[in-house]
Amino acid sequence: MKMEWRVIKLEMHDAYQNMAVDNALIDSVKSGMSAPTMRFYRWKPSAVSIGSFQSMRDEVNVDKCKELGVSCVRRLTGGGAVYHDTEGEITYSVIAPEKLFPKNIIESYKTICGWIIDGLSLVGVHAEFAPINDVVVSGKKVSGNAQTRRDGVLLQHGTVLYKTDVSKMFSLLNVSKEKISDKAIKSVEERVAGVSAYADIGIEQLYESLLKGFLAGKDFEFDTLTEEEASEADRLSIDVYSTDSWNFSR
Repeated sequence: MKMEWRVIKLEMHDAYQNMAVDNALIDSVKSGMSAPTMRFYRWKPSAVSIGSFQSMRDEVNVDKCKELGVSCVRRLTGGGAVYHDTEGEITYSVIAPEKLFPKNIIESYKTICGWIIDGLSLVGVHAEFAPINDVVVSGKKVSGNAQTRRDGVLLQHGTVLYKTDVSKMFSLLNVSKEKISDKAIKSVEERVAGVSAYADIGIEQLYESLLKGFLAGKDFEFDTLTEEEASEADRLSIDVYSTDSWNFSR
């Protein structure tokens, strides 16, 4: 018997709510109150997220973010600082019992990243999995992913870039002046790209293709958060993810 997935269609939230929803879903899937869930979302306003073990002040130009109205948030997952542009990416989260995925971390990344690859193939983009946790097209990274496992529940979330603005990203992250040089920016642009560089599609078309890639071969139902999940996400957004005590805890 196949496991049925709950699918939450593309939403737009601020950084704090996006991370709070993931957290609330871990708890509800763990308790058995909710089915394994996949959700798709964008960030408004644009935001920078840092890994759970990073220091906000070390990684992020907080003053520049405030000046430009860019939010700053700490993720539950590890990894590095990431700039999330409102118009530049689709983000997904998968929250499910660990037992549905390989125990091996890289193999579990490969499984979920395979859904991204399947989605991109539908718009004529040939992508490949690049261990540990990236998806690349012609050697350029189009998707970065992060994962955590907690109390028997796996959370993996990741970005699929639609377009990139490397110079803006550098202005928001704490990188040395040498790294902000034209040469350094060009170097990053040679390693990172948005899907729009390979397919003449809009961001909504990118979402539709990803949705099909994620859902292929699965039993699923489109749904929304339960009242309990929505309430808990709202609480976590206010009490945790928007607070300096969380975001600047290191």
